[in-house]
Amino acid sequence: MDQYHEPVAELSPLDRDFVRALTSLKEEIEAINWYHQRVVAATDPQIKAIMAHNRDEEMEHAIMGLEWLRRTMPGWDAVMRTYLFTTGDITALEDAAEGGANAPQSPAGSGSLGIGSLKGNR
Repeated sequence: MDQYHEPVAELSPLDRDFVRALTSLKEEIEAINWYHQRVVAATDPQIKAIMAHNRDEEMEHAIMGLEWLRRTMPGWDAVMRTYLFTTGDITALEDAAEGGANAPQSPAGSGSLGIGSLKGNR
């Protein structure tokens, strides 16, 4: 299988699931690109609307995969908390993660993603 760069036998079942998720994410992003190009190039309003719908469905799939990675693969959660749902200069956010004084903040200014707890506490 060309998606593996290391011997499959050396990868745990979870590591193989990571490969599956990352491969699926790449495929979803590629599909978003293709559908978006079709949307902007199409001249018929109905096919344009269909392609836009398809593109947006692929976005949903990609985000579901990212959320699984965030919950499961070490490192994703911390990086997402640094860069997602923030304002200001995206490249300056790394300074905030490292304690820089002039870095942009999340919407609430608290380091929170602003989406509440995902742990089921209500």
